[in-house]
Amino acid sequence: MALREYLIGEVTQDYADGLMSRREAMRRLGLLALSAGAASALLAACGTERDASAGATPTGTGGTATTAGSRADIVRFPGTSGELLGAWAAAPKPKAAVLVIHENRGLTPHFHDLVKRFAAVGYSALCVDLLSPEGGTDSFTDPAAAPTALSKAPMERLVGDLRAGIDELERRVPGAEIGAVGFCFGGGMTWNLLNVGEDRLAAAVPFYGPAPENPDFSKAKAAVLAIYGALDTRVNATRPLVEAALVKAGLPHKILVFEGADHAFFNDTGARFNAKAAAEAWVAVLDWFKRYLD
Repeated sequence: MALREYLIGEVTQDYADGLMSRREAMRRLGLLALSAGAASALLAACGTERDASAGATPTGTGGTATTAGSRADIVRFPGTSGELLGAWAAAPKPKAAVLVIHENRGLTPHFHDLVKRFAAVGYSALCVDLLSPEGGTDSFTDPAAAPTALSKAPMERLVGDLRAGIDELERRVPGAEIGAVGFCFGGGMTWNLLNVGEDRLAAAVPFYGPAPENPDFSKAKAAVLAIYGALDTRVNATRPLVEAALVKAGLPHKILVFEGADHAFFNDTGARFNAKAAAEAWVAVLDWFKRYLD
């Protein structure tokens, strides 16, 4: 699934689920370069109308507040597109290292929390801010601006900056095995790292990540745990592509589908958070990393 197509689908789904007004959905689709006529037809196909008050709290921006003191350390390091920013948390006695890949809203407080969660259980973790060339996620005040900027970034740049994040993990945790975990857009980028043959990953966990077009994981070496929500029909439609590619590549893999859970169910600051599924998924991720990283 192309990145722009995926982001358009995110807006449409948020509108269909009542998380966004029609006016806001039209605005965001316009920022993604969809014509007014095409955007209107897309929303009409959802079979519903939302008044201007709907969607006051878009997915990923409401819920649990994060205090300033809970932020991870901000680090700077070189990338293919210039200096990169990242949220970093060091484990006192690291068992391995983890590259965390954020959603399409960028390096939000949720991902500061997540790298600290990994560090607390023994995995030094880094989340690269893929909006670093645009000034970093914190420079955006419009919630629609981050996904729009990411939609315009070349895939080669995004993959290159994630690979620079792996370089940085190798520097900070020398000799450690490295895993990757990504969510939504970040889940798709996890698949893309495997697709370009990034062989330094010993384990990879894409959460509800859209599949690349014609995936080929034959040059990757990671053991893959792919996680989906049963209600996430849009991303689940791409699942057969990655399953076939994993089998063809001969990579160790497991597919987990959580019943009653939707897209973005792991994010406890979002409207689709599912506490039970998120807790079970966290245990599954740690079990996978213990098996393939420790």
